Amino acid sequence: MDPFVRKRILPLLFVIALFIVVFVRRNSSSTQVIMLQGTTMGPIPYHVKYISADGVSYQNQVDSLLRAFNQSLSTYVADSEISRFNKADSLAFESPLMFPVLEASKSVYEMTGGAFDPTVGPLVNAWGFGPNKQPSADTAKVDSLLSFVGFDMIRFTSAYAVKEVSGMYLDFSAVAKGYAVDLVGNFLASKSISNYMVEIGGEVTCRGKNENGEAWLIGVDNPKLDITNENIAATVSLDNRAMATSGNYRNFYEVDGKKYAHTIDPVSGRPVQHSLLSASVFARDCMTADALATACMVMGVEKAATLFDAHKELDAILIYSGDGGEIHTVVTAGIKANIRYLLFPEASTSTAP
Repeated sequence: MDPFVRKRILPLLFVIALFIVVFVRRNSSSTQVIMLQGTTMGPIPYHVKYISADGVSYQNQVDSLLRAFNQSLSTYVADSEISRFNKADSLAFESPLMFPVLEASKSVYEMTGGAFDPTVGPLVNAWGFGPNKQPSADTAKVDSLLSFVGFDMIRFTSAYAVKEVSGMYLDFSAVAKGYAVDLVGNFLASKSISNYMVEIGGEVTCRGKNENGEAWLIGVDNPKLDITNENIAATVSLDNRAMATSGNYRNFYEVDGKKYAHTIDPVSGRPVQHSLLSASVFARDCMTADALATACMVMGVEKAATLFDAHKELDAILIYSGDGGEIHTVVTAGIKANIRYLLFPEASTSTAP
């Protein structure tokens, strides 16, 4: 080869080789999977998984965001915003977190006819499902505490909240995990991450695809481990949707052979007693899904099914006991195509609630 030609070609080959290396590295980094984990709201575990274009871990930022969340909305933090509101009758907001959860809570409270109510805390405590774990409820006490329950007695704007009845107690534990999931997901989206899964204590939101280029596959816990060894009652593929599950199958106690579930009806003031074992709700945001899952456990399977019939933008998997003890599942139309596995059969027309 002519020395002059060789002198011109060799640098060109070097540039091409360098370009190939850079391209491969960039292409490889575009599929890098980052996983974050930790605890929040006390002992509640969280797991975050996302596909990163630059390999950056946002562990510190996510932990900082969740600490700020607790400082605003955790009743277990003595000087949090919500704790200070519970000790007083009004609160001027210091963080941007209080108003959105109040607004969402009002929406679900009205949608469910009061079945979801963040002011039910005094009754939850009285029935032994609060921090003290000591039931002390009787008819007289329940009736007296009901005068402090009713989310419509909380007035608020984007800047402050006021109680109409002094002594009311606000608790967002039935919506907090879902709200935190949304906050973390929105943070990732702000970093131009479009493929992620965020899970906190079983509540989850998914966007885009997983590392295999497929929709994220999420499991629904089996509420009847006593009759089957299967841990999962269903698996669902999720893309651009959130899921939250509520149930009475773990948090309950028995007194004189009678079972008391942790879900308290804000209207009657008493633990619910019906056939619905668990409710998994699917919505665009996890805060709404979380609140509605709790509301379903108050409403029972029939009223819950009616709610989803009226709101086609929402979906649910409802697992309930039939009259003979058999287990059935109600799956709304909008989520059927996403079901990959279902342990319990869908209710037939003869067994449907």
